[in-house]
Amino acid sequence: MSESATLVSHLIELRSRMLKAIVAVLIVFACLVAFSQDLYAMLAEPLLQSMPENAQMIATDVASPFFAPFKLTLVLSFFLAIPVVLYQAWAFVAPGLYRNEKKLIAPLLFSSTLLFYAGVAFAYFVVFPLVFAFFTSVAPEGVTISTDISSYLDFVLKLFFAFGVSFEIPIAIILLCWSGATDAKTLREKRPYVIVGVFIIGMLLTPPDIISQTLLAVPMWLLYEVGILIGGLYSRKSKEALEEEQENHS
Repeated sequence: MSESATLVSHLIELRSRMLKAIVAVLIVFACLVAFSQDLYAMLAEPLLQSMPENAQMIATDVASPFFAPFKLTLVLSFFLAIPVVLYQAWAFVAPGLYRNEKKLIAPLLFSSTLLFYAGVAFAYFVVFPLVFAFFTSVAPEGVTISTDISSYLDFVLKLFFAFGVSFEIPIAIILLCWSGATDAKTLREKRPYVIVGVFIIGMLLTPPDIISQTLLAVPMWLLYEVGILIGGLYSRKSKEALEEEQENHS
């Protein structure tokens, strides 16, 4: 088969995998869209619990009451369909991987999905109540707290993404160790710089308050330590697997 024919077949396969991933997201969205208002009410609960009695959220744009829950449902559909999306990505690249690579990538896809969900759950159940309680407690006297629903949605989605991605640190470290780009010893030596770095990242990715910055930075540091422990094991295993595969080929 010529190179052009091979490229065309790969592009067709990529299109097929992408379409399946999009269909999965749309199916989840179709199942959730009827509950979009309830989903937004659930998302707003941490803020409403922290607001003064009888305080309410507001909509400053005439279309916000429709588009804010719609946007939330669409984003949530993608989050829930991530296992299918990652599986389609895995199915596309798997034929070109060695046996030891397949043994590594498959569990990493599964664990990365769980870690992302864990980061989102940590933000909702731990960070939101503390952050919103802090914000409402420091409001100047005479200021009525009435948050716009679209602004609130953008705010929490930013935090969801920040915590979801930050919880992927162990996966990134494992891949770096497995690929030989670094090793556990080198990562331990860089620990002081990492501790400073995670607090800087926490400052950039979260609102300007010390609570949310710390609640992002500390888990990132702990996940870094977990990644070092597991990355050291994967590094040794990958070297052994590579030597074994080279022996089988020779």
